[in-house]
Amino acid sequence: MGRLTADQYRNQLTALAPPGQALPDQSDSNWQQLLQALAEEYARLDGRFHDLVKEGSPESTNELLAEWERLLDLPGPCDTLPETIQERRLAAHGKLIRVGGASPAYFIELAESLGYEVTITEYRPFRAGFSAAGGSLTNEEWLHHWMINAAETAVVEFSAGQSAAGEPVRSWGEDQLECPVEQLKPAHTVVNFSYGE
Repeated sequence: MGRLTADQYRNQLTALAPPGQALPDQSDSNWQQLLQALAEEYARLDGRFHDLVKEGSPESTNELLAEWERLLDLPGPCDTLPETIQERRLAAHGKLIRVGGASPAYFIELAESLGYEVTITEYRPFRAGFSAAGGSLTNEEWLHHWMINAAETAVVEFSAGQSAAGEPVRSWGEDQLECPVEQLKPAHTVVNFSYGE
């Protein structure tokens, strides 16, 4: 049902009033002026109700966008600050509908959404009777380790005049990939990142 106007509310209020001389239906009567004032307020409240329905979703919010961002902890440690209202809405909606997961397929899909094509290597300790000959001889310490394998990444080297004291001599990695994975990985696991072949 769409928004009702003040005239529609006044007509409804007039129709609900009992007939008689005490409650006249001439538009200049005090009774009708009272009904018109009530109808205008009802129409205003009806409009605000429709606005509130739109505010119930971060996709269409205007007035409550800052509240949605506070509730969803945006921008988070891995997020860049969106510049436009539409980008802010999309970021809030994306975080709200993110289901999460602990499977390799979830992290591969997460990486794809960030623009990376990856594979995942899971490590298991070698166990007699379960592992095959020629299998990796990892020990129990590797039980909860896994690796994301991505394409080659840029290496940033320290440069006199360009870099500052305290910066690493060489760094590599893709923070746009690593930060979200570190934030969303199962807490008991250790994830490593491998770039290149």
